[in-house]
Amino acid sequence: MRLARVYPVVDSAHWVGRLLPLGVRLVQLRIKDQSESQLRTQIRAARELCAGASAQLIVNDHWCLALEQGCDFVHLGQEDLDAADLPALRRAGVRVGISTHAEHELERALALDPDYVALGPIYPTLLKVMPWQPQGLARLRSWKHRIGTLPLVAIGGLTLERLPGVFAAGADVAAVVTDIVCAPRPEERTQAWLRAAEAV
Repeated sequence: MRLARVYPVVDSAHWVGRLLPLGVRLVQLRIKDQSESQLRTQIRAARELCAGASAQLIVNDHWCLALEQGCDFVHLGQEDLDAADLPALRRAGVRVGISTHAEHELERALALDPDYVALGPIYPTLLKVMPWQPQGLARLRSWKHRIGTLPLVAIGGLTLERLPGVFAAGADVAAVVTDIVCAPRPEERTQAWLRAAEAV
């Protein structure tokens, strides 16, 4: 399976709608602290926007709603794996990406035959307090050696300046959060990311 080399991580369907016209073809919707009805509305709107743009939507955490709304991709953290009905997702053709931060988490993820593995945070991140130290490029390189052709997604503290090193270390995909959504001109920053990904 081939994924776009860069994907933004955003917290609303509004953001999805802003970024898709720029050429984004893969985007993750990560929403916290909303009611189920609000989440359903956001996921449905984002799915429809992506379908209209021939783009892929990854729904973070909310696998039940992703399944209900006919989404084709979910991203699960280690805690989400405890409750997720992976056989139901597979039967529906929903692809699954899994977050990892340590060796035992990678082993668990690989045993579940994911469609991609994510490693993070690669660098210090401003998004949230992390219980893990930054993973660094050496860990990224090690992960890629372990998983082979399975797509490896790098996330956490990524910037345009760091992108060449991240790809050189073995990442197939860069997931970008604050460097896009917190930029003074997010659309321009997104276009810069897309150009950079094509150039590396």
